[in-house]
Amino acid sequence: MSTVKLTVNGKAVSADVEDRTLLVHLLRDHLGLTGTHIGCDTSQCGACVVHIDGCAVKSCTVLVGQANGANITTIEGIAKADELHPMQAAFRDNHGLQCGYCTPGMIMTSIDIVTRHGSGLDEATVRQELEGNICRCTGYHNIVKAVLDAAGRMNVAQAAE
Repeated sequence: MSTVKLTVNGKAVSADVEDRTLLVHLLRDHLGLTGTHIGCDTSQCGACVVHIDGCAVKSCTVLVGQANGANITTIEGIAKADELHPMQAAFRDNHGLQCGYCTPGMIMTSIDIVTRHGSGLDEATVRQELEGNICRCTGYHNIVKAVLDAAGRMNVAQAAE
């Protein structure tokens, strides 16, 4: 057993966990943050994507000890009070989800894409960057539209800050 300390969605967290505990299990089983989904357990689907120190990471491949001291953001931590994050709003407005299982990971990955590329994104870049996230329902067309829409919204939101 090891004690890990990290910040999850802005709150300090300390947990005693087995050394083999994956970050996704700490989030879901110990902290009750079930928005981070377990889809494949093999790093193929992207349903478990969270941000570790601002970078999108598949949490099913990270041991909790590797994240010790890190700042973790999950899908539960991106909205501000009752206001959706611009990416969440864009997914809603562009019908970028159907069953919703992949949506938290898609949104977290998409925020990272926009953060790295800015509002100058094009469809080809979005499609290439989303290759690590699997959606079996949508066909990706509306997801790509949502990411491109959110890129503009996030740029406007950042400019206003």
